[in-house]
Amino acid sequence: MINIQILGTGCAKCKQLAANAERALQDLGVEYRIDKITEISQIVSFGVMATPALAVDGQVKLAGKVASPDEIRALLS
Repeated sequence: MINIQILGTGCAKCKQLAANAERALQDLGVEYRIDKITEISQIVSFGVMATPALAVDGQVKLAGKVASPDEIRALLS
């Protein structure tokens, strides 16, 4: 199972990143779980200073942008 964390305060960009991640994971046909991390202290604990950010199994893969489903699939492959 892949654990994805979406780091952000819940803004429109954060929601779009979450939707794109879900689409990418569904396309890959893998088991997954998406957690939304909205507490600033938790976001900072990941070392993230720009949101939205995406972490895979606790490791930040991108920050400060909304990746497309294609970009997320490439990160996970």
